Amino acid sequence: MSTHELYTHAPDETTWQIPATGAARFSWEYDEGRAQLLALYQKGKDKQWDGAKRIAWDLEVDPYDPLGTPDESMSLYGTRHWAKMTERDKGELRRHYASWQFSQFLHGEQGAMVCAARIVESVPDLDAKFYSATQTMDEARHAEVYGRFLHDKVGMLYPINDNLQSLLGDTLRDSRWDMPYLGMQVLIEGLALAAFGMIRDTTDKPLPKQILAYVMQDEARHVAFGRMALRDYYKQLSDKELREREEFVIEGCYLMRDRLRGVEVLENFGIPKAEAEEYSENSEFLALFRQLLFSRIVPCVKDIGLWGKRLQEAYVDMGVFEMGNANLDQLMAQDEEIAEKLDAERFAAEEGERVAEVEDMIASGDARNP
Repeated sequence: MSTHELYTHAPDETTWQIPATGAARFSWEYDEGRAQLLALYQKGKDKQWDGAKRIAWDLEVDPYDPLGTPDESMSLYGTRHWAKMTERDKGELRRHYASWQFSQFLHGEQGAMVCAARIVESVPDLDAKFYSATQTMDEARHAEVYGRFLHDKVGMLYPINDNLQSLLGDTLRDSRWDMPYLGMQVLIEGLALAAFGMIRDTTDKPLPKQILAYVMQDEARHVAFGRMALRDYYKQLSDKELREREEFVIEGCYLMRDRLRGVEVLENFGIPKAEAEEYSENSEFLALFRQLLFSRIVPCVKDIGLWGKRLQEAYVDMGVFEMGNANLDQLMAQDEEIAEKLDAERFAAEEGERVAEVEDMIASGDARNP
């Protein structure tokens, strides 16, 4: 079935074209590179996986409760509209919310793939080109698994959110080679990681938990890559150049904060936009969710050297300033550990099935030959 048949409303155009700017850069130095970045490149090669095989696609998913997350996570919960809804209506709402969330993940991953390819083209250092090539493959795999989940298990997609599209466009239109790093690796990837983690840690459904855990294992490397590359480069910039990038971060963070309302979902249920925005703004769960979503971005921005007065004031206004002290390395290590634990559990279960199968065969042979 065509994707366009599954959209809640079809995008205006089948493709989105962004004029390319900036230069493609070649490096003729093939012998040397930064040890940390080359080690990350090696890890990127070692950790490649096949989305068709590593994910247990045979697991059943209830399309009317795909994620098993609390009803409180939906901004309509507790309102006069919620009180009138039947169980079937609530199931349809859960389906729409899951579709909206994973559709934005899918569109964001395609954006990450394009940005990673742009970094391969424009970054001046060969070690960074090497790693970006592995990330491009990672992002293609993520888009593959999110797309398959939406097509095969949910059966519904939402178009890209306007604010996410705006940030992607700003990131890709900028001719400076570091901007795809800043827009994608730090802002969009950082926010996506926190969103993935919130759902991964609250869902009781094994298939989305697998998908999110394995994707996050890759994303931990991507954010580390952005930190390494930008931390080195931003030490060389003037105060004016740093302030320009801080302004980009401020605008991007406000766009991302405002993206996380899910107003499109409520509009599909006949609720006027202004009323839907009010429900989103007043939802205690979503207020906490929006705050926690910056748990990966704020410490990363601080770490790479963007921490001017205007940026700090913006984070105070958003209520996320204190997150600058979060231990980003610890968060990333936890993401990798969770994926490795899932793998260990899966391998143990498969080994148990093989042992049981052999024991059954032996027992069957003994019974035939007393």
